[in-house]
Amino acid sequence: MNLNRRQLIQTGAAFAATSATPLLWAADSLKIGYVSPQTGPLAPFGEADKWVIEQMKTAFKDGLTVGGKKMAVQIILKDSQSNPNRAGEVANDLILKEKVALMLTAGTPETANPVSDACELNEVPCISSVVPWQPWFFGRKGDPAKGFQWTYHMFWGLEDVIANFTNAWKSVATNKKVGGLFPNDGDGNAWGDKELGFPKPLSSMGFTLTDPGRFQNGTQDFSAQIAAFKRDNCELVTGVVIPPDAKTFLTQARQQGYRPKVITLGKALLFPAAIEALGDLGDGLSTEVWWSPAHPFVSSLTRQRAQDLAAAYEASTRKQWTQPIGFAHALFEVAADALRRAKSAAAKDVRDAVAGTYVKTVVGAVKWGGPGPFKNVSRTPLVLGQWVKGTKNKFDLQIVNNETFPIIPVTAKLRLI
Repeated sequence: MNLNRRQLIQTGAAFAATSATPLLWAADSLKIGYVSPQTGPLAPFGEADKWVIEQMKTAFKDGLTVGGKKMAVQIILKDSQSNPNRAGEVANDLILKEKVALMLTAGTPETANPVSDACELNEVPCISSVVPWQPWFFGRKGDPAKGFQWTYHMFWGLEDVIANFTNAWKSVATNKKVGGLFPNDGDGNAWGDKELGFPKPLSSMGFTLTDPGRFQNGTQDFSAQIAAFKRDNCELVTGVVIPPDAKTFLTQARQQGYRPKVITLGKALLFPAAIEALGDLGDGLSTEVWWSPAHPFVSSLTRQRAQDLAAAYEASTRKQWTQPIGFAHALFEVAADALRRAKSAAAKDVRDAVAGTYVKTVVGAVKWGGPGPFKNVSRTPLVLGQWVKGTKNKFDLQIVNNETFPIIPVTAKLRLI
């Protein structure tokens, strides 16, 4: 077998990895890079990644056949530390030092955008997720007429989250006055954008939005926002904040006598640990649901149903299931599907296979080139959930509105806080 220097390096590195198998003696090695926030304020987005990667080591233990050649698979996880600069640095390490054949990334624009940019610049195929498509596409200065050549995204968009939030709000009696919490970051600037975000559609539906302006993540005092919401009698609160900021806002709102009827926040309220940390303040809070055990989808890789995957995570980790499990798993489903269809492990061949993807995953169907808004975007389903006091768990996330995707069953009705 004739190996060039790069292949020798890759094979030797893979042999040293924990996923090493006897297959490596007779096969080339293929590296998949994965960048997500393992530490820092965005760490809940990456909490399940190591568990999913262990699962993938089993799924890939016999390697993958790429272009007719059996190849051992090595997965290299890097921590973005919840920092965009660090995300770009580790992405460059994976590209330039590790020579990954394919990059995967997830966990807000602060991770996925710089990783995607590094891949676009270095002509390495990349699949990203867990960022609404607008801050991923427009936040990277994407041109709708051209799109991107090397980077592909799978997630829902602001149009989906706006539809879910407002559908739920219309199902209960309020004065339709909404207080908005939009920080000065990729998500906050997109959600609060007058054209792309919440303001325009809320106005067209008869909602009145109070937006006190952008604030920095990690803000310790929300008195100005609370005062504005009390002044305008906002019975609804929405926005997209990190978990520590949600706790600060909710605690100070209660202390200052502000009690809205509905609080529906993106990002901060996704995770069981964040809700538990709020104590009684967590009861009745609502948020978007991108994946849950109730989703009627099956993994193309392991044949697990969504509920099986969640149950396996809980049994193994002794932790409550969390939404990013599904998308971390699905990224590898898409990666495996594309690599198996690729003509070779060369970057262009892998990129072309990614672009031609149509696969049914544990988060729903993923297809680029349509019917998504742009060739690089595949939209996935979204519904709305509400946290309620549980029996086995302190809080359970119930699906309370499914108008945008009725195949995902409703498990409760939205109630006022």
